[in-house]
Amino acid sequence: MIGAVLVRLGEAWLLCAGIQLLLWVVQERTRNAGIVDVGWAGSFTAVAGLFGLTASSERASFLPLGIVVVLWSTRLASYLVSRGAATGKEEGRYLTLRHNWARNASKRFLMFFQAQAALAAVLSSAFVIPFITEPWDEGALRATGLAVAVVGIVGETLADAQLAQFKREPANRGRVCDVGLWNYSRHPNYFFEWCVWVGFAIYGLAFHGGWIALFPQAIILATIFGVTGIPPTERQSIQSKGEAYRAYQRRVSKFVPMPPKGA
Repeated sequence: MIGAVLVRLGEAWLLCAGIQLLLWVVQERTRNAGIVDVGWAGSFTAVAGLFGLTASSERASFLPLGIVVVLWSTRLASYLVSRGAATGKEEGRYLTLRHNWARNASKRFLMFFQAQAALAAVLSSAFVIPFITEPWDEGALRATGLAVAVVGIVGETLADAQLAQFKREPANRGRVCDVGLWNYSRHPNYFFEWCVWVGFAIYGLAFHGGWIALFPQAIILATIFGVTGIPPTERQSIQSKGEAYRAYQRRVSKFVPMPPKGA
């Protein structure tokens, strides 16, 4: 079992590394490193396809999960493209890296792109087991996992759409988005993204060795709370919106959607 998992993840890493190498070449011409995020999100569709082609379990074991992975991956990649991650102006965080790395920017971005490929391969352990072995449950865990993941996809899509609509209104320029799901959580997009990975984990628990799927959702949660998620987002929001965002922090839940204080 462990050997089969390692082989599949090794193949996933090679595939993701190839995708990110190609995208690194693209950003060398466009000078927009944001395309790495599109590659990271979209690579899971490619990995799910690879796992499906090399699957040793029955199609009924992995196909429902594979479809959800592709839906989530494609939706996220498409959303990032629509925000200009591949064709628009380079985001501030990547501009800062390009400035700080100066003459070594090309080589360091290559390493950065490959680090994202390795991360995608590691996170693919969230859904690799169903492609290798058969489930032991009667279907309840798998159904629950799919339901949680689909709720996550729908919630994240809705949160992204509400934020985009809010930003399109000229009257909202400089204001804090507190409409829809954003009135119940300061980061509903992150919360529902995590739900997707929790759904993958629950589905995986229906298989022997499925406990492996618990680690990726823990990595996602740790990233949201400690690395590239909530902390830098809120620092930027305080910097740009000041007291208005601090009042929003006092009123609205940080992560899990809950009724706002004073509602």
